[in-house]
Amino acid sequence: MEPSEPPGLALPGQSPLFHAEQADRYERQQLFSSYQEAFSCRLIAVVDQILPYSVTLFEELIYDADPDEDLHLILVTPGGDGETAVRLARSAQSRCRELTIIVPDMAKSAGTIMALGAHHLLMAPTSDLGPIDPQIQVANGTLVSAKDMIAAVDEATERVQSAPETYPIHAALLADVTALLVQQARAALARTDDMLEEALRANTDRSEEEVAALRASLAQPLITAAKSHGAIFGMQEAHDAGLPVKFADPLSVQWQIVWRLWAKYFTSGQRCYEGVRASRMFPWPDQSQ
Repeated sequence: MEPSEPPGLALPGQSPLFHAEQADRYERQQLFSSYQEAFSCRLIAVVDQILPYSVTLFEELIYDADPDEDLHLILVTPGGDGETAVRLARSAQSRCRELTIIVPDMAKSAGTIMALGAHHLLMAPTSDLGPIDPQIQVANGTLVSAKDMIAAVDEATERVQSAPETYPIHAALLADVTALLVQQARAALARTDDMLEEALRANTDRSEEEVAALRASLAQPLITAAKSHGAIFGMQEAHDAGLPVKFADPLSVQWQIVWRLWAKYFTSGQRCYEGVRASRMFPWPDQSQ
């Protein structure tokens, strides 16, 4: 009889069609396993807006994490809810010895708030953090800077007061902005300083002196001085402000694995929460409506 498998050939345990359909996922899993073996840690990835539902999906990745093992998180996000970001940072820190957040592309706004709670930030020339002024989600799912929303409403109010006939124009331009959203934006903006400190305290290994020093050095570039919510805060700026940045060598094995994983998420065009024990991918919201 012929052997069921040629010598040296290990066929997948899954059925041929299922394995073919999930080929991209299996390739990513191999990269996850290689990274974990090389760097003695648990690796997870989050590519999404940071919103309240993120808590449950994030917990799925770390529910059985070893608190005596390091946790590395590949994080790519346009931002989201800062309160949720603090919760995620606290949860991650409670499940590991040291938390490293890896930023291959951007971790803006709420993503930066999460990064503030890490022991280490692995960044390269492509990495970008940003201002932490809050964002508000409007009806079609788009995230809008609270500062920009308040400024737009205030400017429209002034223009209508001086030229009442322009009211229909401004009402149309701000059709998605309700009084409740504006109030939420003002309240969230008033909490930004406290949220900065809460994010820094998520890393419980920091001393009171370290928290105070970082809060003082980060308040201006991340809150008061930023003219745009999308302002760049790259690896050098983060390092100079006192954050625990590790400059990644783009040619290193570590960054090559990270970048290959990010390239796969980028080409998928989907949001993801993934690790070696869990994998969930789903479409980004349609913001064209």
